[in-house]
Formats: sequence, C-alpha cells, structure tokens
Amino acid sequence: MEDLKTCTLDYFPENILIDILSYLSVRELVRSGRVCKRWKRLVKDQRLWRAVDLTAWKGVTSRMLWVLLRQYLGCGLRCLRLRGLLLSARGGAFLSESWLKALSARCPRLRRLSLLHADLRGLRSCQLLPPTLQILELRGCELPQGFFTQNPPCELDGSEKASTAHAQQRGRAETRKGSASTSGIAIETIVLDNVPSFTDQHLQSLASWEKLSRLELRDVLRVTAAGLRGSAARETGSTVEGLYRLKYLEIGNSGRPGSQMQMASLGLGAGWRGLEELSLGGREVGPGLLCASRLKDLQRLRLRGCRLSEMQVLRSCRTLKELRRLEFCEVFFQARQRTEEGEGEREEGGEEGGEGAGVDRGGENPDKLDENDPVPSLRRSLVALLPRCALVFTNCTVTINSD
Repeated sequence: MEDLKTCTLDYFPENILIDILSYLSVRELVRSGRVCKRWKRLVKDQRLWRAVDLTAWKGVTSRMLWVLLRQYLGCGLRCLRLRGLLLSARGGAFLSESWLKALSARCPRLRRLSLLHADLRGLRSCQLLPPTLQILELRGCELPQGFFTQNPPCELDGSEKASTAHAQQRGRAETRKGSASTSGIAIETIVLDNVPSFTDQHLQSLASWEKLSRLELRDVLRVTAAGLRGSAARETGSTVEGLYRLKYLEIGNSGRPGSQMQMASLGLGAGWRGLEELSLGGREVGPGLLCASRLKDLQRLRLRGCRLSEMQVLRSCRTLKELRRLEFCEVFFQARQRTEEGEGEREEGGEEGGEGAGVDRGGENPDKLDENDPVPSLRRSLVALLPRCALVFTNCTVTINSD
C-alpha cells in the first residue's frame, strides 16, 4: 500500500505516457517538454504530431512556426491546421516561401493543410505548398490573382534542390496508389469557405489540375454563373476541356447581410459532364434545382439550409432518373394546411391499403415515421418518381400555410 501511495508518472511505460500526452493541446504539449529530460524526449515522439491544430493558439507568429518545425514537426505529420494574422492587429504575411520549403522537406507525409484567416498574397503560386498535399482548405483567406495557376518550377540553389528532391522521393514512395507525379499538383480536394478574393479566373485555373476531383465553394461571392459555365466539362473536337475530372461539387451561399446574390449555380446548365455528386446550400438551391436536370451523370444530390415546396422538388427531380441518393438537410418545407389534413385522414383510414402507405411506414409506428418524414406525401411522390433513389431527411421542419 505504501508503494502505491508514492507511485508517480515515472512508473508508467512510455506508451501509456504518450497516450496521456495525446490529450493535450500543442501549447500544453510544448510546455510539458520542460518538465524533465524524459518528458522532453516523449513530447518529440512523432505519434503526438500526426494531427496538429494551431487554430486555437492565438498569437502564433512566424518565429513560433520555425521553432515548431525544427524541434517537433517531422515525418509523422499528416494534418496541419494554421490560423493566420489577417484579422490580427499586427497583420502582415504569415507563411513564407522558405518555411513552406522546409515544411515539404521535413514533413513528407503531410496530406491535409487547413488555413484560417491567412494572407497568401505574398506567395507566387500554390506550387510552393508541399507536393504531397491531397486536401487543401482555405477559410477566410486572401489569395493573389494567379495563385492556382501551374507555372514551371523555379530554379533553386544546390541545398534547396537536394532537400526538395529528397522530400519528393519519399513522398512518392509513401503516397497511396494512383497519386500524381511531382510534375503536377496532387491535390484532390479543395475547400473554399468565405474567400472573397476567389474569382472566376481562379476557378478556370483549376482546370489544369490533374487530380482534382472534389471542389467545395461556400460563400464565394465573386464566382458568377458565367464563370461556372465556362469551367464546365465540355468536348471540343477530340479533346475534353474544363473541370472534367471533377466528381463532387458543392455550391453554397448563406446570404449573410451585405452579400450579393450571384446565383452561381445557374452555371450548372452547361451540363458538367462526369459530375456525380452535387451539394447545394442557401440561396443556390433554387437556381441549382432548375439546372440539375441537365446533369446526366448525377447520382447523389444534397440540399441544405433552404426553403422548398413540395411542387418545386418534384418538378426538379422528375428528370433525374439516374439519381441514387437524395438528401435534405435542415430544409424548411412549405406545406399547405389542406395537404396536412389529407395526410391525417389517410393515416387514420388507409393504414392497410395502397403501396404508398406500405413504403412510408416500413413496419414502424406513426410517431417514429413523423420524425423521419416531415412531408410524407413528398416521400411517396419521390418513391414513385425515383424508385431506386434513397431518401434522407436530416433536421427538417415543415411550415404550414393557411391557404
């Protein structure tokens, strides 16, 4: 019993201590390395630096980034999240070209980079980012005009060229099958959230990216319908131009006060060959549904954060025969009171008859059905129109009109 009372953390094996340290933030983790020599060695274990989130650590400067990179970040890093100084009183550039080159050399397994409020106007091109990136997230950032344009690689000195070549070789060996070579950008997913400087020119520059298959545009107000239409996949003679490799596209405009109503989703009317999944949000839902009938390869459709009527949904989905999944997330459905009364009479008197009742109920009680089906008549109609499509309702509500 006396031995148990005097037991300290020194009695635990290193694996247990590393598991305990994994619950600490980056700032707390760095401070823990000052306890003793053993803890200093444990803190530098790369298992603790696989996913690094610095967005909650306010006041991170370029000097702190260099310290973290030289002492802690290494081959174990997979995901990195940074907060810039765009909204800070100090302002100024946050990421430098030399730091990004060092990041590429020391972290050859980095797959995901998320930047929040970062000023990237000091960078010439996105090719300065680590070549092993597969996911790039930009939220509230500022971009230069030709940021997404692929330029010929610039000349480096001997030491930088050797370190960069070594990092690229290790990245190619450890990247999963089908990754891109170092001659092109290997990024597969781009998330742009509230990036006011992203324009139609940036969107068209993404057509040269060989691996880009997922694009999410949220509150990108300077992208117009003409720009989206010009970036659509199309055939010109024997070649295919535009974003023909794109499989997933998300367009959302929350309609914040002071924002312009661009309706960029009207550009979907160009057809977008090869697009399999589409997500529409906010103000872009209505215009997007008008053009969704021209998306011949569309298989999954997601609508979120909007107001819809039953007739509006049925008119848009009548021609989407190849649709396999239709999801409504936080949608306000507008239903008439007489429709609700008709549904109530049908539930009271027609429980045994008809295929529609059997499909809607699925052997469940009416109370549970109402939670998952805010508009039962809409599900019945969609099941008749799209028999092979899965319907999902998440946090949806119904607004009953008196007319």
